[in-house]
Amino acid sequence: MNNRRNQSNDRNSQGGNNRGKGGNRGNSSSKSFSGKGKPTFGGKPTEEGKKSFGPKKPFNKPGEKPFVKRLKKAPVDDGTIRLNKYVANAGIASRREADELIKTGIVTVNGQVITEMGHKVQPDDEVRFDGRKISSEKNVYFVLNKPKGFISTAKDERDRKTVMDLMANATTARIFPIGRLDRQTTGVLLFTNDGYLTKKLTHPSHDVKKIYHVTLDKKLTANDLADIKKGVRLIPEGIAMVDEISFIEGRPKNEVGIELHIGWNRVVRRIFEAKGYAVEALDRVSFAGLTKKTLQRGEYRRLTEQEVNFLKML
Repeated sequence: MNNRRNQSNDRNSQGGNNRGKGGNRGNSSSKSFSGKGKPTFGGKPTEEGKKSFGPKKPFNKPGEKPFVKRLKKAPVDDGTIRLNKYVANAGIASRREADELIKTGIVTVNGQVITEMGHKVQPDDEVRFDGRKISSEKNVYFVLNKPKGFISTAKDERDRKTVMDLMANATTARIFPIGRLDRQTTGVLLFTNDGYLTKKLTHPSHDVKKIYHVTLDKKLTANDLADIKKGVRLIPEGIAMVDEISFIEGRPKNEVGIELHIGWNRVVRRIFEAKGYAVEALDRVSFAGLTKKTLQRGEYRRLTEQEVNFLKML
């Protein structure tokens, strides 16, 4: 019995060894591996552990000319501009929105309604949106802290200094001041080439607020302060109403702050002159919510996108 058991164990041992050898032969027929354990796929690795797919083959077939990339010629600038871009540059809408507006027939070129997409505008064409003439020049917006001694016009017949001298290097666009400050008045003055916004900010119906710091030749009495709050008659316009007037905290009684929205000529000076005061200094500290903060006298800056949007929403 013991002999039979020993012979059976020997046969099982030999079978297991043979299976082990067979398994090893099967494994040896699989992909070869590099020292890092990554397959080479028959190519020699250029660096240890990286695949190599062999040399690059040319894309050209035998007998064909080598491929040469052809550069497109730049389009000739004939001075024309697509109508949707023209409308977009005028600050009315984006290009996509301009396409929709053009379809409605609200845009005319030289008096003719244009609804076709891709229409090109010549440099001397007259384009109108909803009956109002527009320009393709991109709108720009600036605020200046105006100093004394400059008049608020583009040109002066007597060759005096104008605010445009201060803005000479601001932009190549044809900008102009929004409203006016007289020669001796300092402070906030806006500039733009946006005629639509200019009309909006200067029209009385929009009640654009202006705040001034006024320095008088003598102390303002409480009675006169009360009278100015009620309104002062000016000739020929009528009653000049102010929105707010008060003494400035921490300043002498000859300095007051005044807020109003009327845009009559020299209206602030005339209000105090009517009550027997002379204005020694007049500084506009705010116009339509914009101030001259961070700007020294004679300095200007471009308005931010948020500030421009705010003005358009007034």
